[in-house]
Amino acid sequence: MLTKRLIACFDIKNGMVTKAHKFQDNIDIDTAENVARRIYEDQIDEIIFYDITASFEKRKIDLETVRKVAKHVFVPFTVGGGIRNLDDMYEVLKAGAGKISIDSMAVRNPGIIREGAMAFGRQCIVLSMQVKRVEKTFRIPSGYEIAIDGARVFTGIDAVEWAKKGEELGAGEICVNSIDQDGTHSGYDIEITSLISRNVNIPVIASGGAGKPEHVAEVFTKTGASAAIISSMLYSPRMDRNYSVKEIKDKLVEYKIPVRPWIENYNI
Repeated sequence: MLTKRLIACFDIKNGMVTKAHKFQDNIDIDTAENVARRIYEDQIDEIIFYDITASFEKRKIDLETVRKVAKHVFVPFTVGGGIRNLDDMYEVLKAGAGKISIDSMAVRNPGIIREGAMAFGRQCIVLSMQVKRVEKTFRIPSGYEIAIDGARVFTGIDAVEWAKKGEELGAGEICVNSIDQDGTHSGYDIEITSLISRNVNIPVIASGGAGKPEHVAEVFTKTGASAAIISSMLYSPRMDRNYSVKEIKDKLVEYKIPVRPWIENYNI
């Protein structure tokens, strides 16, 4: 049985890790390299880095911060934000990333998914989706709409249909970011995570809302997600308390969920 993955996600602005509530009211935490080093040493399975204002500001991703983080982490490292073309993808990979996350630009130019998959392999391409619960309509039958540019712009695109299209174009993985649950610490959006997991045949990452280990266990037992983002639980000052990777994995083991073991005295 494949192990479930725990992923630390860093929203980056001006080289700092920042934490939002429903994509707003950001609080700065620490430099990206300091947070990444600490979480890596705590034996996180993977790391995702989003330059959250790059697309909105129509600029390139902060490559210097990518390089700084890459020096300190030796687990799968995904980077997104401001990726506009193959040259941008190549620069991110050269800076130390192992995978590329595309979001807003993929909506504007779906062909970038296919181009990236053909150039670097579909295992390198993660389609990140900002999703929000809306009224079900003929146009949005799932009741979840895709947003872009840090949830500033709504597209009228159905989330499930976009996930299926992304897989068809060559995405190797999908990250489902719930706008409604982001920063709430009340649990993941089980409905949309489950809907997308059932409708695609590639790994799905659940994102948005985790506040305690039981929420992580719930998303793994109630949906087909293969990974879960646990960023707030690890470092957010909005939490009553933060958790270690070991605490979270210990709880998942209690639920008989397969995870990569946390190793005492692990030689980083």
